[in-house]
Amino acid sequence: MLRVEALQIRRGRKSVLADVSLDLLPGEVLGVLGPNGAGKSTLLGALCGELHPDQGKVWLDQQELKSWSGSQRAQRLAVLPQTSTLDFAFRVEEVVGMGRLPHQTGRVRDDEIVNAALQAADVGHLSGRSYLALSGGERQRVHLARVLAQLWPGEAGQTLLLDEPTSMLDPLHQHTTLQAIRSFADRGAAVLVILHDLNLAARYCDRILLLEDGRPHALDTPAEVLRPEPLKAVFGLDVLVQPHPERGHPLIITR
Repeated sequence: MLRVEALQIRRGRKSVLADVSLDLLPGEVLGVLGPNGAGKSTLLGALCGELHPDQGKVWLDQQELKSWSGSQRAQRLAVLPQTSTLDFAFRVEEVVGMGRLPHQTGRVRDDEIVNAALQAADVGHLSGRSYLALSGGERQRVHLARVLAQLWPGEAGQTLLLDEPTSMLDPLHQHTTLQAIRSFADRGAAVLVILHDLNLAARYCDRILLLEDGRPHALDTPAEVLRPEPLKAVFGLDVLVQPHPERGHPLIITR
């Protein structure tokens, strides 16, 4: 389990993230929402160990994150940043296979996992193609398969951190991507995902952290967070919120 206590991060004299405390639970998808500059990517950087807190602590299970070795951390924690670039003509399955580098499960098992992750991310049909020949959205889905392969099949004790994994995707693949992430959590992994689409967050997340100016504005279920008052306060949006006619989760309609 990933846990954050009273996290604060500064850049120069400015506090860009403060007063963040949360537990990321096994089997949960926690969505992080907020306007540009609210501190979402900074939070993810602190949770994966890329940024060191000025105050507060980040725990992975019962140990501070900074005390884990790189290989130990990589077997338990996978990160998909906003942009992932490769400048070499690796085949798609080779890119996904990079997720298996922290493990020593053998080539046969690794090949099985790579294939399963390719299918989960809906990019199995791209196997054999050069990564450099892919579109931006296809590359994004290949990198999703890579981080899924790193933790495959997903279980309690593993954590997946994703920064805007749907940003380059068409509507169909936005849903297939979040369905894959949802299935990963359902097998026991803890997932934190930064999103901009309020309705995608409402459908796929168990809880939502709403950030405003680097501080938590709300942390609760989608039904509690995605209400007109918080959305007006944080985003400046006038919205109607109604239950989805089939699924029951909040449906946000901009006025």
